[in-house]
Parts: sequence; structure tokens; C-alpha cells
Amino acid sequence: MFGAAIMSLMFLGACKNEGKKDEAATVSTELAMGDMATFGVRGNCGMCKATIEKAATALEGVSKADWSVAKKQIAVTYDASKTNIEAIHQAIAAAGYDTEKATGNLGAYENLPACCKYDHSMEMNQSGDGPAEGAHH
Repeated sequence: MFGAAIMSLMFLGACKNEGKKDEAATVSTELAMGDMATFGVRGNCGMCKATIEKAATALEGVSKADWSVAKKQIAVTYDASKTNIEAIHQAIAAAGYDTEKATGNLGAYENLPACCKYDHSMEMNQSGDGPAEGAHH
């Protein structure tokens, strides 16, 4: 009986360690699977946030996008073998939003809800890549 209790404890300990190994492998795989970039995107509100993030993540290879309403900045995680940063700028611009490197599509901008019609001269927090290009309509 005492031997059975020890065997049970050994088995439980092995399961716990196994789970820790799997967690560590998952974290390192996630870190290795994506390039990250941060850049400015003009917008106003939570509806802008949803549209900007959806435009970015609709692109094959973009796994995560988080736009900050306060900072006017998006952080994206993407697979550089499937897409590139220029394509992400263009996808967001196609949805009607100015980025540091792309001017928002005017037709898409005109179709945005009134609360999403941002000031085209508003400041964007930039990632240090230099001044915004083509940021005005």
C-alpha cells in the first residue's frame, strides 16, 4: 500500500513537470513565430480600434494587432514569410485610416461612421522610423 502511494506521487509529479515543459515550448514557439512592429495610425475611438485591428489581422500572416486609442499607435505581430510591414500599412489605409507610411483611402474614409472621422493632421506616436510619409488627404 505504501508503495502504491509513492507510485501515485511520482506519476503526479511527472505530469506536472510534463505540463511545464509544454508551456515553455509553447511560449518560445510563439516568440519565434512572429516579427513585431509598432507604428502610428490616425483614428478616434473604439469603433476605429475595431476597424483598424480587423484590417490588419485580415491580412494573411498577421497574428495580432492592438491599436491604442490614446497613443494613436498600433502594435502588430506578423509572420515575415507571409507578409511585410508595407502590406500592413496598405491594408489599414484601404480601410480609410492614415498610417505613418500610407494615406487612408478617401472613399473608405467617407464611409466611416461620424465618430471615426479623424483630423488628418493629428499627431501619431511614431516608432522612430522617421516622419510620416503621405499622411494628408
